[in-house]
Parts: sequence; C-alpha cells; structure tokens
Amino acid sequence: MKPPFTPSAAPLHIGIVGCSAEGAALCYRTICAEGAPWLGAHGHPEVSLHTPSLAAYVQCLDGGDWPGVGELMLASARKLAAIGADFLICPDNTIHQALPHVLPRSPLPWLHIAEVVAAEAAARGFRRIGLTGTRWLVESGVYPDKLAARGLGWLRPSAEEREEINRIIMDELVCGVFKPEAVAYFQRVMARMRSEGCDAVVLGCTEIPLIMSDANAPLPTLDSTRLLARAALRRAVQDVR
Repeated sequence: MKPPFTPSAAPLHIGIVGCSAEGAALCYRTICAEGAPWLGAHGHPEVSLHTPSLAAYVQCLDGGDWPGVGELMLASARKLAAIGADFLICPDNTIHQALPHVLPRSPLPWLHIAEVVAAEAAARGFRRIGLTGTRWLVESGVYPDKLAARGLGWLRPSAEEREEINRIIMDELVCGVFKPEAVAYFQRVMARMRSEGCDAVVLGCTEIPLIMSDANAPLPTLDSTRLLARAALRRAVQDVR
C-alpha cells in the first residue's frame, strides 16, 4: 500500500482579509480544493479568514473614506497575525485602493490581487484588457497601474455600464442572488469591449466569477478570485518538497 503523502516542510499559513462573503468564500474554497497537487489527497495549507460586517466597509466606501477602509483591513490583518498567519490576501478588488494606508503598518506581507491578474494577462499574451467590477474599482487606478507596469492597455466600462454593474454587484451578487438578466448584461458589456479591441476581460469583482466564466463570456476571462487563491497556494507551498 502506498504510504500517505507527508510534506517535508509545513506550508505557510494563509490569512484571508475578507470583505464580502461570497467572494471570500470562493477564494477559501479554491485554496482548499486545489491544494492536493502539492500536499496530497485532501491536503491544503492552514487558512484563516477574518472579516468585519460588510456594512462597515460600505459605509466607508460610500463616504470615500479610504483611510477608514484601511483601518478595517488592518484590524483584520492584526487578528490574523495574532493567530499565526504568515502572509495575507484580500479577495476583494475594490478595497485594494486602501493598501497604501495599510502596507506601512501591516504586521504581515500581502499579495496584491491586481498584480497577480496582470502577471497572468501578460503570461497569456493579452494586450488590451476590459475592466469589470464595482464603480469604485473601475474608476480607480488599481488595475490600470498594474496593467501599465506590464505594458498592457485597458478599457473601462462606460458611465452607464459602471452604474448598472455596480448595482448588480452590490444589490445581487454580494447577497448570493444570481440572475440570468445579470449574465446577459455582462455579456453585452464584454461584447462591446471586444468590439473596441479588448482581447480579455478582468472579472474584477470577486463575485463576478460566480456568474461569468470562459464558458459564457464573449472574451477570455481573468478570474481575479481564483487567480489570487492559486497565487496564495503557490506562495504557501513554495518550500514544501
């Protein structure tokens, strides 16, 4: 009988700084489900998740209070550090805008979701990326800055599209409500982006992959949630043999 797999070094402990439940849950599930190739059957790194009430984040977002968003993230970071996490990820694209307030005082290092996505886009040879996500995200420099650093172009949704996508995300997706009308709307937006020269699209809200994928999108998709989870897995097991 084949002996059970035993890694020679313990994988790192991943800390998840959560914001909305659906996106954080998908990230967590991906880490746990995809750990086996490195750690054997049923294996995955130790994972801890902390999130305050989403209402606290939304209050800060509605008020443009990015330092306040950063304080919420830091509170989670400190709690995760206190229980042994080795590094942190945040499966929420929007609140990455607060990282400049977070990193100078963070007790642990972070993986940046947009850096992970930009690296994947470059590796796959894409040149112009459509952006989808909350209004706060697509109007920010979170993705443009990281894509530009890789020599990649981007296209934002129109003002009207931003508002409707934001409504779908905040009123439906983060509440676990998935409607065919939402899928159809995303498909129309992505088709327009394709007509304007995009060769891929970022699913830049961590809930969008719950309704959109390569199977139903008019463009190849860059699934920010799962890409971040997989990057965290690689980081966690890099010293495991």
